[in-house]
Amino acid sequence: MKYYLTLIIILFFLSCKNEKRENTIQTNQDPQEQPIDTLEKSIDTFKNAKDLEENKAISIEIKQKNLIDKKDEKLELKDLIIEKRFIKQKEDYTIHFIYPQLNESINRKFENFNNYINKYYVNIAGTEAEILKNKALCDSIALIEFKESRFIDYKIYNVNDNFISVVFYKENYYSGTLHPSYSFNCMNFDLNRGVFMTYEDFFLQGSEEELTSLINEEINLKINKGELYYDCWEISQDDFFNNKNNLVINETYIEYYFDDCIMCPSYTGSYSVKIPLTKLLSVIKKHHTNPLI
Repeated sequence: MKYYLTLIIILFFLSCKNEKRENTIQTNQDPQEQPIDTLEKSIDTFKNAKDLEENKAISIEIKQKNLIDKKDEKLELKDLIIEKRFIKQKEDYTIHFIYPQLNESINRKFENFNNYINKYYVNIAGTEAEILKNKALCDSIALIEFKESRFIDYKIYNVNDNFISVVFYKENYYSGTLHPSYSFNCMNFDLNRGVFMTYEDFFLQGSEEELTSLINEEINLKINKGELYYDCWEISQDDFFNNKNNLVINETYIEYYFDDCIMCPSYTGSYSVKIPLTKLLSVIKKHHTNPLI
């Protein structure tokens, strides 16, 4: 019995000694050799992150170019439209607006369109005030010295001789940002009556929830097809309510426009989603002034 007890004690001390020796060996390793794996992993992570950011930057440029190159009907409407430009360059910001005015010699009612665009949309004083306010909030001298820009252009479409759809896209280059963001305003104008038309002129009252579902259905179709909508998401009911007038009318579909990061992140997807008119039959308002009929 004493023999076995002695053997157990000896084995216990030998085990402790070996464990300490292994720890000593690990501790005494060359300190320059130890972090190699960790360093390599850090470098790989950095490279991957850098590649990802570069790919996103390229995707943003492609997405914006696709919008700018999108075909519209300016040439077909050249007798109706008088294109205007406003350019203002200051030391710390640039404003460049391109916008349409309707030829009032064709119809005096076009004055309603022109006055609205000049007074409320091409708001130069408001744009300047916004830029100066943003700069006043910046703490960094580098950010204050960054030259901001606001650029507005448009696409225009003619469903028939009595109706036009205009989508204004605003490119906002803010202090400290790598890429511009895009925002949208759509306007639909009845040329005969000289009035703007809104969601309620096209669709039944209380149909917003159904329209939101139809838009999300189209977004999910794009996502499931594996197209460029890989990080996009469904829009919320609130987002649709805030943007329900941001639509362009076409002969066979409507097209809704959403600002950056409402439907998709800036680096993927699209700024707009199309819904075929055949899917809208249950919500279209039946009225002789509705161009969707």
